Amino acid sequence: MTPPSKALAPTFSALEFRAALGMFATGVTIVTARDASGAPVGLTANSFNSVSLAPPLVLWSLSRRAGSMPAFTRGSHYAINILAAEQHALAERFASKARDRFAGVVFREGAGGAPILDGAAAVFECFNRSRYEEGDHVIFVGEVERCERRDGAQPLIFHGGRYFTELPL
Repeated sequence: MTPPSKALAPTFSALEFRAALGMFATGVTIVTARDASGAPVGLTANSFNSVSLAPPLVLWSLSRRAGSMPAFTRGSHYAINILAAEQHALAERFASKARDRFAGVVFREGAGGAPILDGAAAVFECFNRSRYEEGDHVIFVGEVERCERRDGAQPLIFHGGRYFTELPL
């Protein structure tokens, strides 16, 4: 039997696919960097995953249409800020079309100048190692140069289009 050379056409709509993906509960991140002029850029993303422990690699993805794409493709570093439960408003702010998402936001400089958000549950400071274009997104693989976590922080969770906080079983 010869294996197929490509996938079958989907039997579902893009809306149905998105709704099914929403059933996977994820953490919430804000990925930050600097643009060519040195201004901070950032966006909310839940497409984050570990790749490797040795070397330490993580990945995330960004829509090819994102206005911040040039900052992330050309920059040498970015930071993945894992949000804590109390940072729900920050997640919404960085997911919006707001022009100055950093106005009034407390942050410090990380590797390569990437902003590290105050109060994050964890942070991964990454060298922009590689990119892969797939479908309508670009997958970024970052080599983690530094990481930190805030003991006792409760995670912000996204599921079914809504934010949640951790509830013990």
